[in-house]
Amino acid sequence: MLPEHGRTPERRYARWVVSELQEVLRAIEEGAARGEQMALATIVSIRGSTYRREGARLLVPKGGATVGTISGGCLEGEVCTVAEEVMDDRRAGLLHFDLTADDEAVWGWGLGCNGVIDVFVEPAERAVEMAGAIRRAIDRQRELVAVTVIDVRGDGGIQPGARLLVEADGSTEGSLGRPDLDAAARDAAARALADERSRVVKILDDIEAFVEVLVPPPRLLVCGAGHDAIPLVRVAAGLGWRVEVADDRPAFLSHERFPEAHGFVETQPSEVAVSAGVDGRTYAVVMTHNFLRDKDYLRSLSGSPARYIGMLGPRERFEKLLGELAREGFAQSPEDLRAVHSPAGLDVGAEGPEEIAWAIVGEIMARKAARPAGFLKDRPGPIHDFPHAAEVGPVDASQAATPA
Repeated sequence: MLPEHGRTPERRYARWVVSELQEVLRAIEEGAARGEQMALATIVSIRGSTYRREGARLLVPKGGATVGTISGGCLEGEVCTVAEEVMDDRRAGLLHFDLTADDEAVWGWGLGCNGVIDVFVEPAERAVEMAGAIRRAIDRQRELVAVTVIDVRGDGGIQPGARLLVEADGSTEGSLGRPDLDAAARDAAARALADERSRVVKILDDIEAFVEVLVPPPRLLVCGAGHDAIPLVRVAAGLGWRVEVADDRPAFLSHERFPEAHGFVETQPSEVAVSAGVDGRTYAVVMTHNFLRDKDYLRSLSGSPARYIGMLGPRERFEKLLGELAREGFAQSPEDLRAVHSPAGLDVGAEGPEEIAWAIVGEIMARKAARPAGFLKDRPGPIHDFPHAAEVGPVDASQAATPA
């Protein structure tokens, strides 16, 4: 992999990480460095139809502009009022919004959905360690689970806001306050990480915690540094993805040409899987428009752990590529081809590099979410997939806010 040409890890992080969560965490670190008072609101549980999902955050600085969002704007005012109280008395609280009533009191809020939302509000200083840990995990491309106490029944000396961070290898940072709680939290984190689902769980009988699975952004490997790769890199990087560009022509691999790219891989097409370290989080797009190069890229990538391999060009060209590989002794099995999408992209009538880039990114999003990418109006049931009811128990908040 080519060097970053003098860019520090901090600048690299600020350059390519732009998702809402990471913006909020970065704002927490910067505000803490300035000594600002802040409160952090996090959606920890939802039921029914809601605008945002678990893990959506709103950072409320004392007297400053908020960062992030937890609804379409309808709940932010109420949450900001509670955030001011949290900053004053330094105590975290759990808010319960029941928007299921079909009456003017609810619809008067301007809500576009009618579900149940639980929001945990805490002094943001407690989240500084989490912000740094998540940033480090993302930089190292590691998964992380944050287990946060959100409700305590009884007087066991455990405070809402206590947090334990658990990495995929089982290593931990922080504590919930007792060894038995930490052990239970590690088990809950392992279960949540296994299926990549955040959830509210009981940690023993009297404590509920939000177990949030945090995974690094998708890694997109763009094979071919031609002109039409530029918008694809830009669009994917704009979503916070880690984008790398591979080519055998070093002159094309530069930040002047791809300012949003995280890094570059100078490699022969037939060696890209090894040179780029393709793993199970890699989504690859082959777009050289050169038959021989595309054939070598496909030979290297097929059978690799890549979750998605997109090939530009018509279906007939792809069939010809497969035929050439078979004649050369590299016949592709159905298992090898399971990850291959050719032609790449959603069928949205895309024309030109910009639209094609969006179509490809949309297809990767659908692949990642295991969704068919059809029209939402044709989807039966809710828009979002939710954890099973047996896995996420109801939150009986002792501090509740309801629409007035």
